[in-house]
Amino acid sequence: MKCTFVDVAPDSDFSIQNLPYGIFTTDSMPNRRVGVAIGDYVLCMSALAKTGLFAGIEGLDASQVFGSPQLNEFMSLNRPIWRSVRQSLQQFLSDETHTVRKQSNVDAVAVPMSSVHMHMPAKIGDYTDFYASREHATNVGVMFRGKENALMPNWTHLPVGYHGRASSVVVSGTPLRRPNGQRRPNPANPPEFGPSMRLDYELEMAFFVGPGNALGAPLTVDEAEDRIFGVVLMNDWSARDIQAWEYVPLGPFLGKSFGTTVSPWVVTMDALEPFRVMQPEQVPEPLPYLQCSNADARGGFDINLNVHIKPHESNEYFTLTRSNLKYMYWSLRQQLAHHTVNGCNMRPGDLCGTGTISGPTEESFGSMLELSWSGKNPIALGDEGISRTFIQDNDTVRLTGYCQGDGYRVGFGECMGTILPAIDLGM
Repeated sequence: MKCTFVDVAPDSDFSIQNLPYGIFTTDSMPNRRVGVAIGDYVLCMSALAKTGLFAGIEGLDASQVFGSPQLNEFMSLNRPIWRSVRQSLQQFLSDETHTVRKQSNVDAVAVPMSSVHMHMPAKIGDYTDFYASREHATNVGVMFRGKENALMPNWTHLPVGYHGRASSVVVSGTPLRRPNGQRRPNPANPPEFGPSMRLDYELEMAFFVGPGNALGAPLTVDEAEDRIFGVVLMNDWSARDIQAWEYVPLGPFLGKSFGTTVSPWVVTMDALEPFRVMQPEQVPEPLPYLQCSNADARGGFDINLNVHIKPHESNEYFTLTRSNLKYMYWSLRQQLAHHTVNGCNMRPGDLCGTGTISGPTEESFGSMLELSWSGKNPIALGDEGISRTFIQDNDTVRLTGYCQGDGYRVGFGECMGTILPAIDLGM
């Protein structure tokens, strides 16, 4: 399938096979609205709704849904409706004789991507972060507990997770302050207060929940598959020293809640469908509620993931991580099914992070904690003597990701953030 409405480069993240959703404004259109990315343009979905493009889709009030300043209402619908909208867009973009094409040129329904300002795609009611990469969990366990006790006894039986802070999830491009907090660099001394000295990124992806489930009504793995609206890149910024001191016995708190960054474009599950792969073998076999019966047995996705850093001393980005979502042990649908098995109700726009996505090789480690092995091994950045063990003030971290098809990409755009100096609290 080829887009004939606008030119789309083969290496563009936003092919006609992708069509991700986001919320945008422009200087001349200050009200937030739903957009779909195609090549170097953003389709205005409310403008397309006025043309009648979606008039035949049962259960969709296109003017209402696409006139919303958030994607929650669209997320609350169902996969058949999402799929019908996708098919309508693909027909419009590929068919030069399409009825709507005769009455709508590019300027009437699209704006250049260079002119848009992107916003949070949804109002996030709740945010959960999982710990689903075996390689990452093992690396961290070896560092702090030794090789023999690297994985906790429960890790291969269930997707471990914790409840995060939705209010501090921000869209790509939003700068964040280095957090202050308690830390204990010397175990023999009392804790100290001050800026985190071991600030890190975590390469993650995250999914937005669609229709969700009623309180007390768990989702099966098969049902969970159709309750996921789409996926974004996520940087789960982590203050390792604050986290290390506070996390026993209830888990992460201030070491995480100061900020989490997500990419603005939500890639749908239908766009990812051609890139399914088998996830890693699960031993022991998961309990029945974490097994699929009718759904495609391939629970993983082949998504290339990269992390780059622009240190404050340079204008150049340097590669830190090259990983892939296919390494993740617990699948997205297993995470959602486990989240609801106790009857917990999920709502449209809820966000679930995967946890750090590390692979089997050092270059695929998804955090500086792993790359520097807890600060012991400086990471060289280029040939000019710049190195890092953790993130410094005014460093910028950029995550990218894409699936590679035959002559096209399904990409996620960028997930970017800069760390500003901590506020001086005079303590």
